[in-house]
Amino acid sequence: MGERSRRQRVEGVHEAVLSRGQPRRCSNVYGYIAAQTLVQVLTQCGSDLSRQNIMKQAASLDFASDMMLPGIKLTTSATDFFPIEQLRLVRFDGKTWVPFGEVLSAR
Repeated sequence: MGERSRRQRVEGVHEAVLSRGQPRRCSNVYGYIAAQTLVQVLTQCGSDLSRQNIMKQAASLDFASDMMLPGIKLTTSATDFFPIEQLRLVRFDGKTWVPFGEVLSAR
């Protein structure tokens, strides 16, 4: 399957998820990001779906979820399994939360 058709399918699913329910509820966002992470791991695995390769790929993530604030990435390594080590400060402007400042390291 080509990259364009895969992207169209992913965008279609994303649109369907966001068009109904309460897409910004914390548990919904967490579940969506967890699913995106699983898709990323399996994509990195290619055709080798052995336990060893799945664990190897899960320990070598470096991608940004479209449900996270811009600049925040999920990264793991063989020695660091904590995937989110960045944060972004936000402030309430009376209507919504607005990010300000640069992305900060949480470590």
